[in-house]
Amino acid sequence: MGHLNDTICAIATPIGEGGVGIIRVSGPRSLEIASNVVALKSGLSLGDIPSHTLCLGDILLSTTQSVSPKNGNHPTPLDQVLVAIMRAPKSFTGENTVEIHCHGGQLILSMACEAVIQQGARLAEPGEFTRRAFLNGRMDLTQAEAVLDTIRATTSAGLKVAQEQLRGKLSKKIEHIRDELIRLLANIEAGMDFVEEDISFISPEDLERSLKFLLDEISTILNTAGDGRLVREGLVASIIGKPNVGKSSLLNALLETDRAIVSSVPGTTRDVLEEEVKILGVCIRLIDTAGLRHTQNEIEIEGIRRTTHALEQAGLLLIVVDGSQELSDGDVEIINENCDKKKIVVLNKADLPMKIEESTLRSLLSPEASQEDKEHSASLRIVTMSAKTGMGLEKLRQEIRSLAYGPFFESGEPVFITRLRHKLALERAKEAVTNTLCALDQNFSGECLAVDLRVALDALGEIIGVVSTEDILDHIFKEFCIGK
Repeated sequence: MGHLNDTICAIATPIGEGGVGIIRVSGPRSLEIASNVVALKSGLSLGDIPSHTLCLGDILLSTTQSVSPKNGNHPTPLDQVLVAIMRAPKSFTGENTVEIHCHGGQLILSMACEAVIQQGARLAEPGEFTRRAFLNGRMDLTQAEAVLDTIRATTSAGLKVAQEQLRGKLSKKIEHIRDELIRLLANIEAGMDFVEEDISFISPEDLERSLKFLLDEISTILNTAGDGRLVREGLVASIIGKPNVGKSSLLNALLETDRAIVSSVPGTTRDVLEEEVKILGVCIRLIDTAGLRHTQNEIEIEGIRRTTHALEQAGLLLIVVDGSQELSDGDVEIINENCDKKKIVVLNKADLPMKIEESTLRSLLSPEASQEDKEHSASLRIVTMSAKTGMGLEKLRQEIRSLAYGPFFESGEPVFITRLRHKLALERAKEAVTNTLCALDQNFSGECLAVDLRVALDALGEIIGVVSTEDILDHIFKEFCIGK
């Protein structure tokens, strides 16, 4: 990453044609450089313009290669532009920032960006604008990550969570827990200074009560990790079942297009098909798999091997059963396997006379099972539908959403963690607070308690960026595009 004293620039709008394209310039020389590139219609210098003002001007070709040799060295307008001026510290990066709003053609944008570079700016690296905003105290690390999540959001749920983090809801929760830990640590260390006088600044009972409360707070946030990552990354759902039960028809029905070949010949699907679809605000990566059966066909064997791999990836199984046929041992085996996965049994082909009912299916699955298996069977989601006609499809969508999002999301819990980095740091903090409680219970010295509390503080500090390393920052900001 370049030096913070550099003035950086980049095209901040996507590649392609558009009504408006933006060149972003940030750094100590941004006003000076922009003044050498843009002539305002008012005749004033950019340095004389108040902050947060939008001005009309021209980009001059004297700073680039003129498109016509007849122009000589005289300034020639490249494009009429609007220039936005934002002075430090009240800008996105916390530095003097200028945005040049051109027409959105790639030639114009490239020539304008080159003009800025020729005047002394350098091209920004990926995520460098947002990284400067973090380093200059304009946002913490979770908010910086939320900028990227806002850009990449593909569902309204994902956008909502990203915006909540961008507004600081997660940061405030983490900071509140850290403040309480700092208070407890200060009381413990103060007591260590007066140990000979037998002065205590916090009683063991109050300390235990406070630590247990903070442990519950950390655990509550940790419990949102599943929903948070689901919102950000989406859910993988594998469609499985015996051959010729309608798996490909179900894929086509959910996608509302003929993506997979449908045939009455068993074994038509021999490879794994993947497609993304949004189902009631949930981003789903659907995987249509080869039918599970015993076969000697080498191609089918490879297809079944790939199906097994898809099962390992999946967070949700859509188990398709042909409801117009008697339930077979193969159906029961597939349903009863993968007990650790969320699953929905789809009784397909309801447009034909049905030989399997939902109530009878539950009793057939485990007639002599243990009480635990019977409870599992009773909670099994079953949807009767026809992939051919679409009957029952909406109920299936509702069941998918219900299984996808847990109780924290549906209850409107405002604080979510969306990244593995958050989860691992919170787990370290939880372990450290738990160790502090154990040490307190065994009457360990204040020094031992303080060591564990500092570990918890550092772990929580990593989440919001109070404690950070160059490796962590490089890993986070390399995901960003140039210009953000």
